[in-house]
Amino acid sequence: MTLRVLVVEDDPVAADAHALYVTRVPGFDVAAVAHTRAQAVRALEEHAPVDLILLDLYLPDGSGLDLLRSLRAAGHGADVFAVTSARDLTVIREGVSLGVVQHVLKPFTFRSLSDRLLRYADFRTTAEARGEASSQDEVDRALSVLRAAPASSALPKGLSAGTLGTVTAQLRDSADAGLTASEAAVRIGMNRITARRYLEHLVTTGHADRRQRYGLVGRPEHHYVWRPGTAGGRRAPGGHGGPGGPSGHGGPDGHGGPDE
Repeated sequence: MTLRVLVVEDDPVAADAHALYVTRVPGFDVAAVAHTRAQAVRALEEHAPVDLILLDLYLPDGSGLDLLRSLRAAGHGADVFAVTSARDLTVIREGVSLGVVQHVLKPFTFRSLSDRLLRYADFRTTAEARGEASSQDEVDRALSVLRAAPASSALPKGLSAGTLGTVTAQLRDSADAGLTASEAAVRIGMNRITARRYLEHLVTTGHADRRQRYGLVGRPEHHYVWRPGTAGGRRAPGGHGGPGGPSGHGGPDGHGGPDE
């Protein structure tokens, strides 16, 4: 069984990354990619059937939840993964009421999304093969496959989601100027090595670029700049855009390059 996925994401870089991630997961295929609410509606009509929608909640011509509400009213029954920077539990609750089966917070890794997609595929296979549950335990087991938090979504050891959000907000707010690890450390109140680990993580996940900045004296510094095409650049502080491909040079830990 191949599950067909509609990717709805307004940022082209993030949309391409999401679509690439989906195609790398066995049993999934991208039916279409849409960047607006109107395109999503047309895609559902032109590329039916669609089993799953990866839905950004912030679209240029309307809310993703408003789109989902209209789709339900029109009889579209595709399941939905909300792929978003929205952390408001009220928004999450509203999404659940409209049939959102997973909320995937940006930024995320391929492993995080693939784990959720595979769990969803297991849920679909179980539900369609058995048809009717014989007990409450069987219902609970089926739902636990879909809802359980994947271990692969964890950040690298030593990094926390809260601090990553703070580092991301500082880098994003620096616009074209960017930051060195030393500058980020001073702004956030942490040591330079820790700041560099978070900045390198953003490079590895495709949310930032690492460049060299040359001063008047001494060696060049690593200079981290938020990717202009990343959707998170338009979100509220603490929100992040979707993933892109890895960028920058050197290893993920930054060894072998100039000092920050």
